Amino acid sequence: MLVTVLAVALFAWFLRDASLAGVWAEVRRARPDLLALGTLVMAVGFLLRVIRWQCLLRPVGATRLRTAFRALVMGYAASSLLPARAGDVLRPYVLARQEGLSATSTFATIVMERVLDLVVVLAMLATFVWSVAGNLTGSPAVMRSVQASGVTAAAAAVALMVVLVLVAHHPERISAFVFRLQRVLSPRLAGRVAEAATAFSAGLAVVRAPGPLAWAVVWSVAVWVVNAVQIWLITLAFGIQMPFAGTFLQQALLVVGVAVPTPGAVGSFHEAYRIGATAFFGASEQAAVGAAIVLHAVAFLPVTVLGVIFMVRDGLTMGRVRRLADDDAKVGETA
Repeated sequence: MLVTVLAVALFAWFLRDASLAGVWAEVRRARPDLLALGTLVMAVGFLLRVIRWQCLLRPVGATRLRTAFRALVMGYAASSLLPARAGDVLRPYVLARQEGLSATSTFATIVMERVLDLVVVLAMLATFVWSVAGNLTGSPAVMRSVQASGVTAAAAAVALMVVLVLVAHHPERISAFVFRLQRVLSPRLAGRVAEAATAFSAGLAVVRAPGPLAWAVVWSVAVWVVNAVQIWLITLAFGIQMPFAGTFLQQALLVVGVAVPTPGAVGSFHEAYRIGATAFFGASEQAAVGAAIVLHAVAFLPVTVLGVIFMVRDGLTMGRVRRLADDDAKVGETA
């Protein structure tokens, strides 16, 4: 209930200065060829995400492209319809069940995905900051803040990557550490947590293999370059003059927006795009609002519809997905 209220409040804030008639006029004027091409690029991006996920899963076990695609789409649909990133629980659950893999190790690959995403997005943001940032309409003070934030976030991403490398290379240390929790946990519970920690570190095994890790990085770069192309095409369709490298900044803002735990990032995604388009690229309020609404629809609506179809065919209901997410959260609190 609270997240729904938050989503409504953020969306209302997003529309506060917009004329709905003006926004509709901008949507009607948008170039349909670029909108269609942006939708096609979105589909390519999802295929690349599946291939990247299979690369990360290779040390855990063999997976079929069709099964991984269905699990990924269902996961994204669940995250669009439910709060708290429920899809991050559903996706490894579905794939592990259908491919006979460890659910904990499979979930660890989702964590690895998030780290790679963060590192690549921040690297692209740094590319933007040191290439075209000086040509934007934002004030020098704002741009200095963007540069400082990029450096700080990049340092945090590198630190997180180092932690994951250490965990992946020394799983036995994690197990030994968890066993020490017997002082505050029962021996049985401590043993179960240690087994889960070992399985989790096994899911990060790709970090221990330079070849697969390099490919995972390559696929991650491809995923986010294609995502940038989608943003660029939708933006150009509304007549907003944004250089391609400018999408790297817009992407980083949207990542922050998507991190807000509202279903489908409603409100936060829209406001993040509006801020970037108006503050840095000189877009009018009506064009920015229209582009944000259409970009969100292209990014979330097709995959959500397809994911719901897959869930219905597999006998999964929203209630069951919510319970899976709640059970996972309770396990985390217990541990």
